Amino acid sequence: MPLIVVASDAAFLRKEVAAVVAGGDVEILEVDSGPEVIAAVEEDPPDLVVVDLQMGNMGGMAVCLELRLQESSGDLPHVPVLMLLDRRPDVHLARRSDAEGWLVKPLDPLRLRRAIREILDGGEYFDDSYQPVPVLVDAVGEHQALPQS
Repeated sequence: MPLIVVASDAAFLRKEVAAVVAGGDVEILEVDSGPEVIAAVEEDPPDLVVVDLQMGNMGGMAVCLELRLQESSGDLPHVPVLMLLDRRPDVHLARRSDAEGWLVKPLDPLRLRRAIREILDGGEYFDDSYQPVPVLVDAVGEHQALPQS
C-alpha cells in the first residue's frame, strides 16, 4: 500500500488532496510543516510527498531541496515530490528544486489523481494547463531566394 505524505499549513488543502486519493489502497499522512515532512521521511520513507509551495514554516521548495540534499549525502533514500504551485511563474521554482512533478492551483481531482498516479508509477507530471497557447504567425511578403555562394 503506497504511503503519501501531504504537507500544507492549510488544513483545507490537505483534506482536498487526501479526499482525492483516499481509498483502501493508499495510506495518507497529513503534516502541516516542512520539518514534519523531513521527520516523516526519516522515520518511514513514503512513496510520494505532495507539498504546498507556500507553507509558512519551510515551504515546498525548501522541503524538496532538503530531501535532495539529504539524498545526495546518503542520509535518505530518493523520495518523489509533487509540488502544488500557486501561479504559473512558480514553475521555475519547482524545476530548480528537482521535483518529479507540479500542479498549478486551483486543483481539480482529475489532474491531481493523474499526477499522483504518474509519479507513483515512476514517471513525472508537469502541469501545462496554464501555459499560454502558442500562436503561429505566417510570414508576410514575398519570399526571396538566398544568394548563391
